[in-house]
Amino acid sequence: MIITPNRSLNKDVEDLLNEQIRMEGQSSAYYLSMASWCETQGYENSAQFLYQHSEEERGHMLKLFKYVNEAGGHALQPEVTDIKHSFKSLREVFEAILEHEISVTKSIHEIVDKCLNSKDYTTFNFLQWFVVEQREEETIARRALEIFEIIGEEGIGLWNIDIEIGKLHAPGATG
Repeated sequence: MIITPNRSLNKDVEDLLNEQIRMEGQSSAYYLSMASWCETQGYENSAQFLYQHSEEERGHMLKLFKYVNEAGGHALQPEVTDIKHSFKSLREVFEAILEHEISVTKSIHEIVDKCLNSKDYTTFNFLQWFVVEQREEETIARRALEIFEIIGEEGIGLWNIDIEIGKLHAPGATG
């Protein structure tokens, strides 16, 4: 016997949320891979920042996962594939992070728009946390790239950049 729960969640919104779950799982795996690369290259502070960031992204995925199920939908465990494992430089890692975070922001905005159009105000309200979180994530990614510009990569520049990256707080880590 298959139990069909009473749903308050629009099926189209559920599909978009499951896509966002996939994206957050992909983010967690991507940042974990970046952390490993940084660690093998001697960028210990950047590695720790990215290990923490990977856990943060997994937390985002779980937050969405629980919401979908609690709203009567069915959250789906994403398949994570196509993870890049090596990078040309530390700068490339942080450029990729900013690009990725911008794509996550666009995805969140698409879901928010769908919620408004379908009058799913409960999910719209739930997603406001993600809207704010994405602004923080983009801000930190931009700041990391600014550090490259301010310090420069010549001489001991990369050493100092790694130290400064370690001082950045992963989004949500401070409270």
